[in-house]
Amino acid sequence: MFGCLVAGRLVQTIAQQVAEDKFVFDLPYYQSINHVMVFMLGTVPFPDGMGGSVYISYPDSSGMPVWQLLGFVKNGKASAIFKISGLKSGEGSQHPFGAMNITRTPTVAQIGISVELLDNLAQLTPVGSAAVSSVDSFTQFTQKMLDNFNNFTSAFAVSQAQMTPNPSEVIIPANVVLKWYENFQRRLTQNPLFWKTRFK
Repeated sequence: MFGCLVAGRLVQTIAQQVAEDKFVFDLPYYQSINHVMVFMLGTVPFPDGMGGSVYISYPDSSGMPVWQLLGFVKNGKASAIFKISGLKSGEGSQHPFGAMNITRTPTVAQIGISVELLDNLAQLTPVGSAAVSSVDSFTQFTQKMLDNFNNFTSAFAVSQAQMTPNPSEVIIPANVVLKWYENFQRRLTQNPLFWKTRFK
């Protein structure tokens, strides 16, 4: 039902089922992992009204497992990416994996998925630093680039009265640049991948 992916590693699609409604993936050498993706395989949906809470467990300084809630997956949100590199210290939270006899190794973290009622999941609060922005890094970069370009060109804006005639220089009105900026920004908001078909 679930898969787990770490960049540069093979996809895991076979979870250890530790209870009827609970699944675990091992993450060897977790210290080198920045992000992890948990996703539904698409073969088995959640029953109506159900979803999955996603936890991570890593050993603390005494070797005991510390569980933290990363977030959720459900039929309408079949995958999620979590930042785990900042979660290697701190205190754990309440979790549904406590009394289970799950095999552990000091260098191995675990991703746990617990199938629960969506109403119950709505009451839980994930670790804030695990959330990955819903705006992907490409969109963030493009937005920052647009802002920088607009600010840079605006710094050179002069009125017609301030212009010194120079026949070899081409002048682009600032309002044309601003219009392009606003159009590109609007299209990017509507569809971050619009440029793939528009600029072939």
